Amino acid sequence: MGGKIRLEDRECPLSAALGYVGEWWTMLILHDCFDGYSRFDQFQANIGLSSSMLTSRLRVLVGQGLLEKRLYQSKPPRHEYVLTEKGRSLRPVLVAMAAWTNSRLAPSDRSMILVDSQTGEEVEPVLVDRVSGCRVDGQSHVFTAGPAASPLMRDRYLDRNTPQAKSKARSLPGA
Repeated sequence: MGGKIRLEDRECPLSAALGYVGEWWTMLILHDCFDGYSRFDQFQANIGLSSSMLTSRLRVLVGQGLLEKRLYQSKPPRHEYVLTEKGRSLRPVLVAMAAWTNSRLAPSDRSMILVDSQTGEEVEPVLVDRVSGCRVDGQSHVFTAGPAASPLMRDRYLDRNTPQAKSKARSLPGA
């Protein structure tokens, strides 16, 4: 059977995520959805995508389960595209991407910022562990092989500075 491995078929969860949102059009459509837009003409006006390309992207997003297509008018038939739970779960990814970009700009050069809806104050999002509340974006947190990892993935992470790698290093000759 052979053939080229598709990005979304790779074992790495980053590759799988890119299979969903790897095209920048996808991120812009999802961003519009988070801003409350749901109709084809709104997406087209905001993003400037051709009708055929937008139709194609929306079809893929519906097929991936990120959006749900709903009839809102029957004569003539008109549909809206609404975020599913799976689609809504991507919001932190978009927030993090926007925050990363803004962190590299002077405050006066930012065209879009994240604010607290109650106070109107700009916020700086950080990624934290749900259990400990500790930030996970520093060097004290590393990726390692998970329970479903293949031997290749396990080998990749066995040399990392993790408890598993330290245990392996202690058991090696001369350690």
